[in-house]
Amino acid sequence: KIGYLDWTKCTRIKKPFFFLVLLSFLTFAQERSEALIIQGKIFTVSYNELYEQPNWITYCVRNVPKNVDRKGYNFRKDAQVWTSNNADYKNNIWDKGHLAPAAAFSDSEDNLKETFSFLNCTLQHQRLNRKEWAQLEQQVRDWAEAFGDMSVEVDVLFESNHRVLPTGAHVPSGFIKRIQFPDGSTK
Repeated sequence: KIGYLDWTKCTRIKKPFFFLVLLSFLTFAQERSEALIIQGKIFTVSYNELYEQPNWITYCVRNVPKNVDRKGYNFRKDAQVWTSNNADYKNNIWDKGHLAPAAAFSDSEDNLKETFSFLNCTLQHQRLNRKEWAQLEQQVRDWAEAFGDMSVEVDVLFESNHRVLPTGAHVPSGFIKRIQFPDGSTK
């Protein structure tokens, strides 16, 4: 939360103290969290502002009809969280990989739009994102159709020697996706 100074009470403060308070306030405002928990409309995410990547995300895949096409949607930043941005994905092999997949939430424009947040985005090698990751996302949707609501948790892993882009974003070393079926069993 951001604090506000009551400027009407600042007139009696001597200038050196005032500048010290202002400098401390600005320094505090620029601190980044390693585990900011954000409860969104369709997912909960732990976001690492230092790495500019999620730590983990949880969401539920339901058997819902696809009503909205994702064409024309772009990822957006959250004004209150220090996230990655378009520069991190420019002219390289990294895709903007959805963690909570757009296709699982294309039942409404609001839900689909919610997936296009950098809070739900990770640097994913384009081959992984477009092949095995996409296939696994489709499999979870198929299971939701066959068995009911599927709970999903994705952990984003960073080894000690992971890659850091020139833009400052950290590239995940891997991912663990846990899927819970309605009967409580997991994959």
